[in-house]
Amino acid sequence: MTETDSYGVPASEGRGSGMEVAVVTGLSGAGRSTAAKCLEDLGWFVVDNLPPELISTMVELGAQARGAITKVAVVMDVRSRAFTDDLASVIKDLDARGYKPRVLFLEATDAVLIRRFEQVRRGHPMQGDGRLVDGITAERALLAPLREEADLMLDTSALSVHDLRAKIEDAFGTESSTQTRVTVLSFGYKYGLPMDSDLVMDVRFLPNPFWIPELRDHSGLDGDVRNYVLGQEGAEEFLEQYHELLRLVGAGYKREGKRYLTLAVGCTGGKHRSVAISEELAKRLSKEDGMAVKVVHRDLGRE
Repeated sequence: MTETDSYGVPASEGRGSGMEVAVVTGLSGAGRSTAAKCLEDLGWFVVDNLPPELISTMVELGAQARGAITKVAVVMDVRSRAFTDDLASVIKDLDARGYKPRVLFLEATDAVLIRRFEQVRRGHPMQGDGRLVDGITAERALLAPLREEADLMLDTSALSVHDLRAKIEDAFGTESSTQTRVTVLSFGYKYGLPMDSDLVMDVRFLPNPFWIPELRDHSGLDGDVRNYVLGQEGAEEFLEQYHELLRLVGAGYKREGKRYLTLAVGCTGGKHRSVAISEELAKRLSKEDGMAVKVVHRDLGRE
């Protein structure tokens, strides 16, 4: 039986038979921090500025974690004095052990790097007593051998944060890791609004099955209640239009790099209308590309 996560996505999707290893390096100010955050969002175990001599040990420990860690990304910069020689030898060692590390090298033009450093009012790590441009020149020369050996080189000079994320997702993401995780959460207004909701929809405009004696003791998971709620005037139109709205919102979230969306659906008690609408809406959203959907009924059974 295939193991899945709470959104129904296969837990093993995107995992090879062994450990995936990536090394992220490049010029200071070229976007290593953004790359690291993006890889974390994609499910990689990210370690920042680990000494080169410890990288192989870190990868071996991950490989022994029995599937708990399957993708390790190491972010490296020139703060390690033996940076280029040590890192090159570690990459060769990992390759010889069968891990086949992918090296991502980030760079930018001198003008762009100078502007970025000036914006954050920080000095370059190799600047010393010299000028900012001297530190950039020295680092560029030091990293030249690694740049030549990189599997993927990205010039971030003209890239926005979102553009860079998109390129890293294309290179290191899987179909499941780049999906927007949508939680459709039913709730009852009399118990309070969910604090973690991104969007809230109120379905109290629909007639309440509570006032139908034969439906009162059942929930929106029951076929008779579901048919009653979905058969009301305005229910289908509401679902169609809200579904279309969520498609637009989901696409926007993906462009902005937001990977989680909680949609709260509320009625009076969180038992009938909100449950039925949540289930139907989740069913429709689950057919959309780029969305992984789960349903949570917060207040069902609370009365």
